[in-house]
Amino acid sequence: MIDFTEVKLHNIVVHNIGNSLQEEGMKLSKGPLVFRESIVKELLMKYFLSPFKGELFYNFFHDTELALNEIYNYASKIFDDPDCFYLQTINISKHLYDKSNHHNIKGGEFYLVYFADCVVNGDSMDAIGLFKSENKDTYLRIFQETDNFEIEHEQGININKLDKGCLIFNTNREQGYKICVVDNTNKGQEAQYWKNDFLKIKQHEDNYFHTQNLMKLTKEFCNDVLAKEYEVSKADQIELMNRSVQYFAKKEVFNLNEFQAEVMGSEESMVNAFNTYKEEFQEKNQVNTYDEFNISNGAFKSNKKIFKSILKLDKNFHVYIHGNKEFIERGYDEGRQMHYYQLFFKNETS
Repeated sequence: MIDFTEVKLHNIVVHNIGNSLQEEGMKLSKGPLVFRESIVKELLMKYFLSPFKGELFYNFFHDTELALNEIYNYASKIFDDPDCFYLQTINISKHLYDKSNHHNIKGGEFYLVYFADCVVNGDSMDAIGLFKSENKDTYLRIFQETDNFEIEHEQGININKLDKGCLIFNTNREQGYKICVVDNTNKGQEAQYWKNDFLKIKQHEDNYFHTQNLMKLTKEFCNDVLAKEYEVSKADQIELMNRSVQYFAKKEVFNLNEFQAEVMGSEESMVNAFNTYKEEFQEKNQVNTYDEFNISNGAFKSNKKIFKSILKLDKNFHVYIHGNKEFIERGYDEGRQMHYYQLFFKNETS
């Protein structure tokens, strides 16, 4: 968990980074930003930090050697010597400009910030913030001119909508630091440039990561194996997914054998199929899944929506199945040449 209650903003530099493909260039500040009003500093702190609320962390990485990751390298120099902060903002900005090479990437202000007293999982530490503003909103300004009121419009930044952000916490240096990321713009191919090209990060392997992977593995197992290879009905798939959700909701620790017993029952063939698919999942996604770990409540809440409990029948009916699978039966009507479900219930509510 992250706590910004006591956080302090020690240094901030703002540059403007254009699209390198369109040769828009960069406009670099000659020094740190100076605040003329304390309220502006407070508003910026809200703008920068309020989007970071979750438990999802990342690490820097490089295919060859971690030290060759540019942002990791520049961040390490700043943490080692905060006095070189401004110089490294120039290097980071040049790297961002180099990676802003897709025609849909918008230019904008690039804020580089040095924070102190960020608390992560109970430990206080410094952090480096990288934030980019790509979109402007239109605001109306009302003001009085002699005896009348006048109105004009201005372009500005909505402090409730951070476009792109990254917090690099000074911990886990050997593993590529602990990093939080926000990216609320660009849904197409160019969206990958912030995480994949500029930062070059991968998800941090912690309890959030393990919980997320096991939930994703279970969902894909139902879709890829139960439905296609075992021809398990959609209702039975939903029942298994519902049991999976219930398991993650009530347990604090994941145990593979316990999970299989409670979710899949005594069907040995299904357990074996799950274990086989787990190995394929690990190889395909280049991840390790663990047989025991502490369940992350944040990961559970974020990912439980992938387990759909809706049985869609053509375009006519949607049946929500929350449990008691014994009260629904599937059949086939030879006369109509159609499948059907029978639902058994005691009370009908509006």
